[in-house]
Amino acid sequence: MSNPHRSYDNTCGSPVSGCSGVDDGNGKKHVLRELKNKLLRPEFDIDDCGSCSFNGVVSKPSRRNQVSDIASRLDLKELLDACAEAVEEADILTAEVLMNVLEQRVSVSGEPMQRLSAYLLEGLRARLLSSGSIIYKKLKCNEPTSSELLSNMQVLYHICPYYKFAYMSANVVILEAMKNENRIHIIDFQIAQGSQWMFLIHDLAHRRGGPPFVHITGIDDSQSAHAWGGGLQLVGEKLSSIAESYGVPFEFHGAALSGCKVKLEHLRVRHGEALAVNFPYMLHHMPDESVSTMNHRDRLLRLVKSLSPKIVTLVEQESNTNTAPFLPRFRETLDYYKAMFESIDAARPRDDMQRISAEENCIARDFVNIIACEGAERVERHELFGKWRSRLVMAGFTPCLLSPLVGETIKDMLKEYSPNYRFAESQGALYLGWKNRALATSSAWQ
Repeated sequence: MSNPHRSYDNTCGSPVSGCSGVDDGNGKKHVLRELKNKLLRPEFDIDDCGSCSFNGVVSKPSRRNQVSDIASRLDLKELLDACAEAVEEADILTAEVLMNVLEQRVSVSGEPMQRLSAYLLEGLRARLLSSGSIIYKKLKCNEPTSSELLSNMQVLYHICPYYKFAYMSANVVILEAMKNENRIHIIDFQIAQGSQWMFLIHDLAHRRGGPPFVHITGIDDSQSAHAWGGGLQLVGEKLSSIAESYGVPFEFHGAALSGCKVKLEHLRVRHGEALAVNFPYMLHHMPDESVSTMNHRDRLLRLVKSLSPKIVTLVEQESNTNTAPFLPRFRETLDYYKAMFESIDAARPRDDMQRISAEENCIARDFVNIIACEGAERVERHELFGKWRSRLVMAGFTPCLLSPLVGETIKDMLKEYSPNYRFAESQGALYLGWKNRALATSSAWQ
């Protein structure tokens, strides 16, 4: 199980995949260059223009057919790579031909690579036309209704273990850290529907010696009010109702703002409450020093450290798309989501409309942002665990030794899924992967 990649930020040996980083392309076949060499042969008469046009660039139909014939001999991965190189070099003519060939071979109801290619193609097209941020914003405005989104999220929750991995690993860590505490305060920096805490409240209700007082501060972007069908108020009411049914003393406080705007006064930290802080697939949305001098990614970690929490849980995608240049970032995105789409494919039929909707509404938007947007408009900025570890250590945290119960819980959970999922523990982190590719990590800090 070894598949080494080069990382721009750091080299991190993953026990699942050798290393999950971007491949800068050294030593690999440069498909676009080979294609261009063929196109530049005299019989193609590259300076001879005809009637076909794309953004003002014209070419002969016969030449276009010859180029398409060459491109049709490439597999999807080679086509995507060649197209990404053409987009990077602003070679509109070559990009157009390759996109036309791709268009005929992708399908949202096809094999995993066909489905992934359909969305990556849209991201490349958006970047080429310099409309990435426009399309991304339009997608955000045209989100599915709250019931549709919840349905899509539930589909992903049941057919693949990525959300359960986050919830269950963090909950076990928090339960163990708080086993002797009578008053608990949990700050969740992306609470969404609050589903994670329903399970924790249930477990605390059956704790030996009786349940503690539980205070939850739920943070979520105010734009999520539409997505979650009413926002934090309904989340608080639901959790309060569940706590009451289990006899758990409970209080909820909602903070409808993004992590970039969180300050000490929003968190309502109280003396006498043991504090747990949860970062579930959230910190990669915070801009760092490569985007803004404010560096909200590290600022937020320092703020949390100043609260002296008893435990901090971090779950993140094991991918490197933060500071990598466009082409290696594209290759990393292709590699990462190819594994994810394969894992989803193992659980649902290819013509399953729920799966198609879940991939489109819960995953595809990220592709557009990673591939087509830059600067502050690119909010999907993943880092490898090695980089997160460096940030946490610089903020003053030390890693917590995970008890065997955490790993046993995840292994039991994975029995419900395909045997192609991989689980490992290394350097204080839990790794979840598909075949030879690490996809997520979970860790705990003090």
